[in-house]
Parts: sequence; structure tokens; C-alpha cells
Amino acid sequence: MHIAILTFNGFNELDSLIALGILCRVRKPDWRVTLACPTPTVTSMNGVTVHAQASLAESCAADAIIIGSGIETRAIANNAEMMRQLRFDPSRQLIGAQCSGTLLLAKLGLLGATPACTDLITKPWVQDAGVEVLNQPFYADGNIATAGGCLASQYLAAWILARTEGEEAARAALYYVAPVGEKEAYVTRAMQNIAPYLPQNHLDARTS
Repeated sequence: MHIAILTFNGFNELDSLIALGILCRVRKPDWRVTLACPTPTVTSMNGVTVHAQASLAESCAADAIIIGSGIETRAIANNAEMMRQLRFDPSRQLIGAQCSGTLLLAKLGLLGATPACTDLITKPWVQDAGVEVLNQPFYADGNIATAGGCLASQYLAAWILARTEGEEAARAALYYVAPVGEKEAYVTRAMQNIAPYLPQNHLDARTS
């Protein structure tokens, strides 16, 4: 199982690294979580430089992808050469997008008529791309999920864990990272956000 977190220059640390930390709670020989980057190193919006663990080409073959956000996302969306490298297939991959990463999903044509979540700054850009933006932190339809707000990255990670390893694995990972004294409430709230969009529970749970 390979989960690739797309991480570009100007990336938001909370989006990429919180998801990475939660997803790495699974300890299995074939479980691999990587930062997939366009260059050997990328530097965050706050000056943190990280090394790529996978290429964009490798992310296209991953079992699951999270498209992180950052201050360069609009430039990436308008970079035809970069966008051509992002070849994803929701029929065989779980695909999630965080905040401005939702704009890339929209520009790639992967959302279609599906509504999505994003952050408040990115919202008008996603709307301009023809996608309805929901006033909620998480939404999924089939194999595509979006999240809005930096700390909503936990929901994308938990959704991927629940879809691949089961709900108990998602609960266990969330419990580990939850604040002491708030663990049960934290896990319950997080799971309430993703449970309606898991296959056995899927329904239209949109709110306005």
C-alpha cells in the first residue's frame, strides 16, 4: 500500500505533515506513506525544507493520494507542464485534496459535478472552476474526498485509513494523536465527520 502526499514548494506544513503522521500509525511491511514532490527538496510557506520521498510519477501509481495545499497552488494550477504530470484515476485510487489542493482536483476535471470542501481563501477560485463549495470540513463521493481548513487534514487521513484498513484502524490512529483528556471526544467527533461517506454508510450528508 503506497499513499503519496503531494507536496509542492510553498506547501502548508499542517496539511502534509499531520496527514503523514496519522497515516504512519499503521505498522505493516507493505505500508508506505511518502511526500511526493516535483523536485528533490521543497520548502514550505514558513521556510521548512523537506526532502522528497517519491516523485510525482510515483504518486500517479500510488494506491491513495492526498493533494496538499500551499501558497503556490494557483500557479501550479496554471502550469500546464506540471498539471500534465498529475495523472490520477479514481476508479483505482483513493484521491483526497486538502484546502487549495481542491483547486487542482477541479482543474484536473476529477470533481465533475461533485461538490467539494476547501479553505475560505481558495473557495472563490474553486467556484470559478465550476465546483460547488460546501460549508463543512469534509466531504467524499466514492473514491474522491476533499477537506477544508488546515486541521481537517486529520479527516482525510482517517478516511483513507478507514477505507483501506477499517474503521478501527482509523479510530486507533486518531486516538494516538488526540489531546490527553479529550481522546474519546476527539475520536468520536472525527469519525462522525467521515462515517457518512464510508461505503457501508454512504449517503448525502451535505450541510449548508
